[in-house]
Amino acid sequence: MMSSPILTSDPTLVNIGTHSLALYSHGPEPKTTNGPVILFISGIASSSLNWAAAVRLLPLSLRSYTYDRSGYRNSETSPLTPTAENIALELSQLIEKAPIANPIILVGHSWAGVIICEFLATTGNSHRIAGIVLVDANHETALQVLQVNDPVMWSVFEGVDFFTGTGIQAEHKLTQDEWDAFTRDQATEKSQLTGEKEEEQYETSFTTLQEKQLSKRQPLAGNKPVFVIGSLRSRDWGGLYKAGVERGNGTKEQRAHAREMIETADGKSERLMKKHLKLSTRSKLVWARESGHFIQLTQPDVVVEGVEWILKELGTSAL
Repeated sequence: MMSSPILTSDPTLVNIGTHSLALYSHGPEPKTTNGPVILFISGIASSSLNWAAAVRLLPLSLRSYTYDRSGYRNSETSPLTPTAENIALELSQLIEKAPIANPIILVGHSWAGVIICEFLATTGNSHRIAGIVLVDANHETALQVLQVNDPVMWSVFEGVDFFTGTGIQAEHKLTQDEWDAFTRDQATEKSQLTGEKEEEQYETSFTTLQEKQLSKRQPLAGNKPVFVIGSLRSRDWGGLYKAGVERGNGTKEQRAHAREMIETADGKSERLMKKHLKLSTRSKLVWARESGHFIQLTQPDVVVEGVEWILKELGTSAL
């Protein structure tokens, strides 16, 4: 059975001191404060709507939450610059102020990997966390290893619609209403302006995290279970490359460079995902082999698998 969908959930506005964040509840109120609940954290330039399929596929008895970061959808704009440090601080304040008494399993995608590490390293609320699911999450060394913003490669991809070129448009597992809501929100001026502000802070957030030298403090999550999901980044880039070449993009040299990036992407990604395993003495890595970066859109069942593995490790069942 499945949990209550995102599109029917009304937000609770949680005042975190400086402004309010929109929190959405899915599934029944927990009967006790012992069992874990789920909190989904989106990647860069994305609201809570990208988790719609994963939330819907969760066991019906499980309580989960999504939220909009500052500046997205129903959340107010923050007075703080949207660095990963500040977003982690606001996440901590949300957890402190929200009506959530239960231990929390964090589920984070992409840039949320950096945000979650900042949360664990610098906030006072890490004791509230029961486990973590990392969905193709960014490691602090990702930009040095995978070079996702390589300008030569992206010159070959220029003008290609991302969701069409990567195959997400055809392969996503959202309902039509969920997809329409997600893409409509992505196109709003509010979301685009907030996304641009986050993107300005994206690269420096990795440097800031590295300067904390967390590798010397591992396992940062202790023995709390961590489930890591990796993707085949080559699927995304390969689709964008094919569409870009069809448009006539790129010189011979630029195309050769892009092909080399694509051919080496999965090996580099694998090394990065394995580094996440050091977060805990209890960790597991699986691969979503039919997905590119947006696993929650194309293989949301693997995200649910991660949640269920965490529950099993904690000796809890939502089934």
